[in-house]
Amino acid sequence: MDPGRADLEAALARQPRVPLAHVPTPLHPLRRLSEALGREIWVKRDDMTGLAFGGNKTRQLEYLFADILASGADTVVAGAYTQSNWCRQMAAACARLGLSLHLILLHGQKGAKLQGNLLLDRLMGAEVEIVDLDTMEKLQPLIDQRADELRRRGREVYVVEPLGLRANVLGALGYVRACLELAEQIEASGTRFHHLYNCGANMQPAGLALGLEALRLPLHLVTVSPIRWSIPRGEDIARIANATAEHLGLSVRVTPHRVGATEDYIGPEYGVFTDAAREALFLCARLEGLILDPVYTAKAMAGLVDHIRKGLVREDERVIFLHSGGTPALFAYAEDLGLA
Repeated sequence: MDPGRADLEAALARQPRVPLAHVPTPLHPLRRLSEALGREIWVKRDDMTGLAFGGNKTRQLEYLFADILASGADTVVAGAYTQSNWCRQMAAACARLGLSLHLILLHGQKGAKLQGNLLLDRLMGAEVEIVDLDTMEKLQPLIDQRADELRRRGREVYVVEPLGLRANVLGALGYVRACLELAEQIEASGTRFHHLYNCGANMQPAGLALGLEALRLPLHLVTVSPIRWSIPRGEDIARIANATAEHLGLSVRVTPHRVGATEDYIGPEYGVFTDAAREALFLCARLEGLILDPVYTAKAMAGLVDHIRKGLVREDERVIFLHSGGTPALFAYAEDLGLA
């Protein structure tokens, strides 16, 4: 076994983890899409992780919920946007593990209408408060206030800070581990791959960048950012990746360049469905029966399609596209699809 792989497996084995995901998820070719775009494209199906419609957050929550359970908490307080995949899968994990969940959610693009992920949050028993803020970076004080109220009622509370480094590091572990899975699948396929495309703001690309670096996998990581924050995504993701390496006791380090972050496909702002994302979503649906979401994976595919058309992915190169899930949000965007 490669020393890098053995070291990584040993480091991960020391980390407490609550199994939540159905893994390994499939890796398979997209033959009709490949023919249409003139490049060989495979998909890693992390939309099939199984927890409440699946998605990338399931892998991330396995390590976070180990920490939550170890703390003795009976209640979790967290927050993001009303169509948050993170919160939807957190609600599912809390339901499975017998914990109460309180969510403070930003109004976002799709607001308080009971649809998509917000519908699932409520269905699974989460207590939800929706607030009107212009950025998630302002959400933490409201989460802390709710946690204090619950503690005064005698609850044992665990706060998941939306931008907290600890939560990001624990979440990133899920995609460090996913790199081991992916390496095995690549080897079993007998195929050489050159690029790995994903869409993510923090934990997922941080885990991927660190895992690829630790395993010395020769994959060019491309991270299509879905959001703009005050810190450039490449810098912030590398910061999380390196904090994760320190947490694992690994000597490898990740540079912002390794993250391969681009903000070219966000559109006007987070959660806004773009024309390029719409084209990508229809391409995958009608050529492969592969359903993307408007906020993340359709934008990653839009980036891949554009890079192919610009020659940034050569004809002799093969691509893995990470489908990170998020499909319940599609139902909140029905009017944006132009199908009526």
